[in-house]
Amino acid sequence: MLQVQDQSQRPLTTAHLAQTMTLLALSNLELRETIQTELASNPALELIDRRVCPGCRRPLDRPGPCPVCSLRNGNDEPVVFLSPRESIRFSSTPRLEEDLPDREPAAPEDLSTYVLQQLAAELLPEDRSLAAYLLSSLDEDGFLTDHPAMIARTTRSMPSQVTRVLDLIARADPPGLASEGPRQALLVQLDLLEDMVPNAKLARRMLEQTFSELGRREYDVIAKRLEASSHSVRQAADFIQQNLNPYPARAYWGSGKQRQSADPNVYHNPDIQISPSSSDEDGPLQVEIFSAHRGWLRVNPLFRQAVKQKPESVSEDWSQHLERAALFVKCLQQRNQTMRRMMKILVSEQRDFILHGPRHLHPMTRANLAERLDVHESTVSRAVAHKSVALPDGRIIPLSRFFDRSLPIRDTIREIIALEQKPLTDDQIVEILNDEGIQVARRTVAKYRAMEGILPARLRHKQRSKSMSKV
Repeated sequence: MLQVQDQSQRPLTTAHLAQTMTLLALSNLELRETIQTELASNPALELIDRRVCPGCRRPLDRPGPCPVCSLRNGNDEPVVFLSPRESIRFSSTPRLEEDLPDREPAAPEDLSTYVLQQLAAELLPEDRSLAAYLLSSLDEDGFLTDHPAMIARTTRSMPSQVTRVLDLIARADPPGLASEGPRQALLVQLDLLEDMVPNAKLARRMLEQTFSELGRREYDVIAKRLEASSHSVRQAADFIQQNLNPYPARAYWGSGKQRQSADPNVYHNPDIQISPSSSDEDGPLQVEIFSAHRGWLRVNPLFRQAVKQKPESVSEDWSQHLERAALFVKCLQQRNQTMRRMMKILVSEQRDFILHGPRHLHPMTRANLAERLDVHESTVSRAVAHKSVALPDGRIIPLSRFFDRSLPIRDTIREIIALEQKPLTDDQIVEILNDEGIQVARRTVAKYRAMEGILPARLRHKQRSKSMSKV
């Protein structure tokens, strides 16, 4: 009896997890559009124009955060709460130019950089250049254009080394990169989500043996060939179509090899704001996670009542609307709670970075954070993706910056160059860094210098000479 009950509940659990992961990967602006679309298509979902705390569900009679959830807890831990208000636009108050902090540029992030940042802790030193080569060899859909054996010969690597790095890239976000084609990309993603997939073995057989028929939606043909029920085949096909992407890079790029700036306000309308909770510099930080919508999103109680009074022919469709609305609200709450738990750990660990700048960033990986949250690493990747944070000094940065282990070194290089009497070469900067106990290669210094937009010594010298001649 228990087994039958578990099997009947599994599709709902699977849908819950899948939709929560989808919502988790969205920024507030993207989530707002998703909510509006869901409201327009589902009559069982409604948005009440009433201020309610998204954390404790307490009605609020005045603007601002919930007075209970935002209350200091008496210790030095950050106060992290879900805010009932939407993101504040940070560019409205003019300030003197010298008082403005350096803004993070709203430039598209390169996919190769995004993946390499995820793999930094897992790559062996000798694998890094190979990983960069592999990522630069991907086509616009995220597939590998050359055979691994050819890559091993070109890069003078061992085939086993190429295989190892390809496996790491394939399991990064977005999953399925560097595979041979759509079928292999889907199989990689299926491996990562195996616990969530109804009829996982059947889904794998469908991809391996009836891939063409699946693309043409010939479910009866698939069922006959694999000796499975039509219902099971359709259930597995629905999961594949709704949750897996045969072209993994398209989940990241709009077109080309950089993410399109689809959200022009990401650095003006942050998803999260961090600020001191008092004038005490040593006091706890306050972390406000902005809402994606105004008002109270809920399942319409009148619609729920009406379902019971309608004839069976109508109530079945209405029940599906009701179930979808309840699932959407539940998944949205789960997304918010995951963000709250994640930000509490991040802000506790990176307090010095938040208050004093890049030099004070503590090395931390998504895998470390996932382990502390007791979730899969892909959950953390989704929670971090597309989000931005307003810091106490006014800077607005991508949330992914909290995991960028190169930041302290890049900040040191920037300071060394700012204080140089005459342009220093990359080799000279390496020597200065070594004296400070930072062991890096010359090519690493050149890469970090380029990331900071700093010219090579030769060009800096020419630039200064031109400036002096004009004076």
